[in-house]
Amino acid sequence: MRVLAAMSGGVDSAVAAARAVDAGHDVVGVHLALSRMPGTLRTGSRGCCTIEDSMDAQRAANVLGIPYYVWDFSERFKLDVVDDFVAEYTAGRTPNPCMRCNERIKFAALLEKALALGFDAVCTGHYAEIRTDADGNRELHRAASWAKDQSYVLGVLTEQQLAHAMFPLGATPSKAEVRAEAAARGLSVASKPDSHDICFIPDGDTRGWLSDRLGTAPGEIVERDGTVVGSHDGSHGYTIGQRRGLAIGRPASDGKPRFVLEIHPKQNRVVVGPKEALDIAELAGRRYSWAGVAPDFAADPFECEVQIRAHADPVPAIAVLRAVTPVPADAEGASVPAPVEGAVTVTRELVITPHTPLNGVAAGQTAVVYLGTRVLGQCTIDRTVSAVPATAAS
Repeated sequence: MRVLAAMSGGVDSAVAAARAVDAGHDVVGVHLALSRMPGTLRTGSRGCCTIEDSMDAQRAANVLGIPYYVWDFSERFKLDVVDDFVAEYTAGRTPNPCMRCNERIKFAALLEKALALGFDAVCTGHYAEIRTDADGNRELHRAASWAKDQSYVLGVLTEQQLAHAMFPLGATPSKAEVRAEAAARGLSVASKPDSHDICFIPDGDTRGWLSDRLGTAPGEIVERDGTVVGSHDGSHGYTIGQRRGLAIGRPASDGKPRFVLEIHPKQNRVVVGPKEALDIAELAGRRYSWAGVAPDFAADPFECEVQIRAHADPVPAIAVLRAVTPVPADAEGASVPAPVEGAVTVTRELVITPHTPLNGVAAGQTAVVYLGTRVLGQCTIDRTVSAVPATAAS
């Protein structure tokens, strides 16, 4: 097969490309230039997709003896990931830019270009496995090493994208083995630190980064009953579940700390309350997709596990696809477009009810649904239902 190896400049993608070469594929390496500041340098394990990373990828490709190119996807990345990130925070939601990058850049824009150029598959260094069922359909599964498993951030992949995806590291028992293999192959990235945090906010100061772009807008911090307990400089600087940095001048009547429960951007208001009010009994999303062939049982409640963060533990739950008519409004009262079936506007949402409440779930996050090790699909969370009514938590 002709394989396009996405080489980030890290050890995982370099070893993945090497294994694709060993498997006999015709491999070409490509580094995605995502930063609009090409002179940006990496700081330790913070940031990625820098000029330094590009040079590391080039050296790895040279060792492997494969052609290497740099493709400029910075404009697409800004529009589909960075601008989306800002828009979601402006709307009072908590986005996951890594999910958007996988969905819209690495397995949409990149794959689209790869197929147009005659490649059969895109190879990445993600820790996940692709298996084939009895009918020949491809399924996405957790990696052999759950400690490194990255199937959560790949939950947005569709059936068509899985058909052209390759994850050579999926069955690898540990990251230590990958580093040892890289060293044995003479790859200079063998001991390079893993990248973490949001790549376009390398200093980790999300609040400051947003303030630079959205400015300040003084507003109120209130309890669930509307009692004003403090002030803030912009609701976009807060996330659901946040405790630090609230600067509440008035202590709670029960003496317990307060957490961010809700964000209302139109009113520029942040709602706080006790920790137990963060427990969520139900979550749902209308932007859902299936990682492979769509299941024929999703219209009936089915047992599954749900994971709401990349490093969270999966939680037993019941999920179901539920039709919603008319189209529901979002938290700020804006109508959400939906397909039209006949003369009635209908949309469907994936509704997930965990057996035990989940804590600190926010709109904008991604809920990935598993059947055992298999990734069934995902949804972007639009709404949540608290397990603790306002009167009980007050």
